[in-house]
Amino acid sequence: MNLIANEPQLRFLVFAAVLCLMWFAQWSWPTRGDGRPARRQVVNFALAMINTLILRLGFPLLAVGLAVLVHERNGGLFGALDWPMWVSVPLAVLLLELIIYWQHRMMHSVPLLWRLHRVHHIDTGFDLSTGVRFHPLEIAFSMGIKLAAVWLVGPHPLAVVLFEILLAAGALWTHSDIALPKRLDRLFRALVVTPSMHRIHHSSRRRETDSNYGFHLSIWDRLFGSYTVAPKDSEQSMAIGLDEFRDESELNLRALLTNPFRTPRQVIDKDI
Repeated sequence: MNLIANEPQLRFLVFAAVLCLMWFAQWSWPTRGDGRPARRQVVNFALAMINTLILRLGFPLLAVGLAVLVHERNGGLFGALDWPMWVSVPLAVLLLELIIYWQHRMMHSVPLLWRLHRVHHIDTGFDLSTGVRFHPLEIAFSMGIKLAAVWLVGPHPLAVVLFEILLAAGALWTHSDIALPKRLDRLFRALVVTPSMHRIHHSSRRRETDSNYGFHLSIWDRLFGSYTVAPKDSEQSMAIGLDEFRDESELNLRALLTNPFRTPRQVIDKDI
């Protein structure tokens, strides 16, 4: 149980290690150069700090803590099944991953939720700092979904620890400005989401934005018909962000915090 008790420290250490590794990689082998120092990165990390405070102060119980309580009471799906850990832990991680995939699709398809999620997509660059750029209300909503999932699924706490670590590290990996060799990228995509695959999701073309929703596994997009192989424009020249929010006045911290409560200007869809 030491792993579970020390989950916050472990998650921070893994996050810091992956952050340093990905920062070095996107600096050394960039696809677009978006990882170079820029003001937008300061804004992104400022949002991440605000979100961390909100989770710590606003939620007395987070996912791992709830998983411990549910597991002790044999609650949820896996509590009723009482399968051995070597079966239940990987299956629970897989099921949580599937739930997050559908949550992501819902954030794009429900107008009210898109208002929250679009803050993530307003970023006009694509680098690992984009992976921590979310509106506080989306973070709170996502935590509510995660807690509900833990309550219903009843995973072993170890599964939730692994999932949380994968979620934090995976966000840095998939948003990094790394140029993988095309052959290696195709090989990885057979199972996992690559930066190239997720970069398409941040295209300014709405048809491309509304695709490639997976966080870790590429199989969900293939299975549920949301997979886009390549963007219409090259990855180096494709526009990142949302066309209705490109003015500098829309990209500062205060503007991002108030963005969900404002109506964007109308733009012509490039795909029409």
